[in-house]
Amino acid sequence: MHVQTHIMSGWCVANCFALTPRERVFCMVAASIADVDGLGIVRGPLSSAYLDYHHVLAHSLPFGLIACAVLTIFSTHRIKALVLFLALFHLHLLLDYFGSGPGWDIFYLWPVSHFRIPNSYSWEFYSIQNISFAFLLFLWTLLIAVRAGRTPLEILMPNLDRQIVELLRKWLTRSGKAPADGAESTKPN
Repeated sequence: MHVQTHIMSGWCVANCFALTPRERVFCMVAASIADVDGLGIVRGPLSSAYLDYHHVLAHSLPFGLIACAVLTIFSTHRIKALVLFLALFHLHLLLDYFGSGPGWDIFYLWPVSHFRIPNSYSWEFYSIQNISFAFLLFLWTLLIAVRAGRTPLEILMPNLDRQIVELLRKWLTRSGKAPADGAESTKPN
């Protein structure tokens, strides 16, 4: 599955819970951090650093536990955050199981064990399923922006976040749609 799809999955799920802006960012991190083991691709998609270690080093339970524990230390709602971060990490594994393409096993217990979960039911990386899932998450992200008044940029680029929300709300108002709950009604000039 594509990294940006993992990031959006973390954002969308985070917005289903009462969390701080930092915790929502951490949800995006928890949903995508497993792909840190894919950084070997900078040496080339056929490099041994990529082919030998992607879905091995960070797509494992020990890595997920450590990464989620570190994120939890910096969270306000620690128990809720830890459970959510672990669920999002496992959502990443589930999405990769189906959406990474043939030949990408997941070494769930690495380095404790070399047990692998083969992905005999996977679809191609550039498939209609992956594109459709990404598109649905993008629409959900837009809905969150309109309804909740925030985007994934809320903590990283707050000014751009406000501008995007304002633009989306104005566009919906001009297109005849009612503004979202909590949205200020603006009339077109």
